[in-house]
Amino acid sequence: MRFPPVRQLGMWLIGVLVLGGCAINPATGKRELALVQVSTAEEVELGRKAFPGAVQQMGGDYGDPALDRYLNEVGRGLARLTPRADLPFEFKVVNDSTPNAFALPGGFIAITRGLLVNLGNEAQLASVLGHEIGHVTARHSVQGMQRGALMNVGLAVLSGVTGQASYGPLAQQTGKLAAGLLDNTYSREQERESDRLGVDYMVLAGYDPVGAVQLQEYFYRQVEQGAEPMWLSGLFRTHPFSVDRMRDLQDYVAGSYSQITNNPRYVLNAPRFLNAIAGLQKAKNGYKLYDQARQLEEQDRLSEAVALYLQAATTAPDQSLILAGLGMAYLKAGDVESGRRHLARAVQLDGGYFRSRMGLGYALLEKAQPVEASRELEASMKLLPTLQGGYLLAESYDQGGQRGKAVELYRAVAEADPTGRLGKAAAERLSILEGR
Repeated sequence: MRFPPVRQLGMWLIGVLVLGGCAINPATGKRELALVQVSTAEEVELGRKAFPGAVQQMGGDYGDPALDRYLNEVGRGLARLTPRADLPFEFKVVNDSTPNAFALPGGFIAITRGLLVNLGNEAQLASVLGHEIGHVTARHSVQGMQRGALMNVGLAVLSGVTGQASYGPLAQQTGKLAAGLLDNTYSREQERESDRLGVDYMVLAGYDPVGAVQLQEYFYRQVEQGAEPMWLSGLFRTHPFSVDRMRDLQDYVAGSYSQITNNPRYVLNAPRFLNAIAGLQKAKNGYKLYDQARQLEEQDRLSEAVALYLQAATTAPDQSLILAGLGMAYLKAGDVESGRRHLARAVQLDGGYFRSRMGLGYALLEKAQPVEASRELEASMKLLPTLQGGYLLAESYDQGGQRGKAVELYRAVAEADPTGRLGKAAAERLSILEGR
């Protein structure tokens, strides 16, 4: 493997990547095989670059500032008690119904709306966040990258290879890194290690470890009752669960913390937690309808999907993601004006989700408003560069008379997707613009 020159890695780069050798697990002090040595600065930069794209791929931010503050208060309260308290820990609620949580290298952690709304107290939340912090402090994500081809993608991102177009090599690699890290699965031993570390951190922060036991027992009930597809495609896919894992945690708490379980000095904090997620609970039924509407849409039952999206929007008003889903379904059904109207409202409520901006851009293109469309599509590409967004943005430049920008972006899409539908369409239009 050939690595890029150190000078290309930027001024932030402290260490030099080294093949082979051992690394010390910062959380346990154990020596572990490291195929590629990754410095702390590199680890942080990998997470920092991948985190925004990972959040976008999972529905974007939930968009509740008070809930974000609460989550970061709990999360950072745990993180500051770990051996890696110097990492720039950041915590987000992502707007996804799939019960899940994930941690990227360097301390970038998210929990989904679908998991958070199913918890019962702050100690359970601390157990989830402590577990994800454990993955960070033990560098499990980095270890996972080292075992596969994802490290090559990470190195490309660290090298800072740039492209002139909005959809260039760096954007492609960063997107691949985010997707790869989200798809990264942990071994059962890594899960057990993070379970124990999470308990240690929550006890240090003053939480009753019973909360961690409650959480594992809740997961067990999901498995025992026949876990729904959302659980199987989310938490249980990337974080393997088993009865043995639950019993191992129960034994660990009983053996290490029996003297403080149910001790009033160590809290569960149910009232504070339930107050913090009150908005989530209020919107819960609306999102159930939204998830059902998405399933109908995937089956091309568009009229039924639109009706259910409308019901969801009535049940949980002013939820940007629900309105975006409704708007996109209208576009698929050929009702451009209704789609534009609902997508515009979604963007007005929360302009930080790439899909809403891209859908609105498409609707404006269909209504022959290329200048307005380009503004929305540029915003979408900044949030998450995609082939579809890049092609639509090239179209908006093309229709708006910005030939140079259109040519540049058509070329980028054609090069990124040479055998795909969008790539071929971009190449065809590029050929016409260049007179070939």
